Amino acid sequence: MPFPIALTVAGSDPSGGAGLQADLKTFHRFGVYGMGVVTVLTVQNTLGVREVVPLEPALVARQLEAVLHDPGAHALKTGALGEAAILEAVAPVIARSALPLVIDPVLSSKSGQELLPSHALEALKSCLLPIAALLTPNLLEAQALLGQPIRDLADAREAARLLASLGPRAVLLKGGHLSAEEATDVLWDGHALHLFTARKIPSVHTHGTGCTLSAAITALLAKGIPLHEAVARAKRFVTRAIETAPGIGRGIGPLNHWAGEDADGR
Repeated sequence: MPFPIALTVAGSDPSGGAGLQADLKTFHRFGVYGMGVVTVLTVQNTLGVREVVPLEPALVARQLEAVLHDPGAHALKTGALGEAAILEAVAPVIARSALPLVIDPVLSSKSGQELLPSHALEALKSCLLPIAALLTPNLLEAQALLGQPIRDLADAREAARLLASLGPRAVLLKGGHLSAEEATDVLWDGHALHLFTARKIPSVHTHGTGCTLSAAITALLAKGIPLHEAVARAKRFVTRAIETAPGIGRGIGPLNHWAGEDADGR
C-alpha cells in the first residue's frame, strides 16, 4: 500500500458535520485515503438529532472485514457504535487487524441524543479499550467511564492516568469543557503527561469537534507520524477549523474542514 489509508468505523451524519462524513473529510484534508464502515444511521441536522438507528451488528462486522481484507489500512478509529452488540461484533475483527486504533468514545450528540447506551460502557471497557492505541474522551465521557467527577486540570491529569489503567496505551483527555480561559488537553502516553493548550474560541459552530480531532490523529498515525506530533498537529487543525467555521445551518454548525494547521492556513 504505497498510499496511506485510514478507516473510520462510525455513525452517519447526513448533515455532514460529524460522524463518518466529518472523518472522511478530515482524512482527505491530511492527504490520506479514507474508508468508512457505517455503524449507525441518524436523522439529524445542525438543530439536533431526531432519530438513531443502529445497523445489524453482523452487517457492520462484514463491512469491516471486507475493507480490512482489501485494500487494508494503516490506522483506524471508532466513533459512535450505537449499541453493545455492534461493539462486540467489531472488536475481534479490529483486534485481528493489529492496526493502531483510536477510540473516540462517542456517548451522545452535542444536542444530548444518546449514541451509546450507558449499559454498553462495560462492553467498551472490556472489548475495545484493551486494544486501543489511543482513547480520546471529552470531559463528560471520561466521567462516565470512570464514574467520578473531573472538576479542574488537576483532576484531568489524574483522570488521564486512571483511564489508561482500563487498557488503552495512551489517553488524550480533552479539556474544552473545563471552566478555564484556555482549552487544555491532557495526553498520557504511558510514560508521561503532556499538555496541549489553545485559546477557547467563542463559537456555536462546534459540531463534530471530537470526531474531527480523532480523525486527524488517525490520519497522521496512518502516515507514520509519532503520537505526540500527531496530537499537536490535530489540535492546531481543530482550533483553526473552529475559528474559521463557515457558519452553516441555524443551530450548532460544522467546523471548517478545509482549515490549515496555523494562522496562515497551511
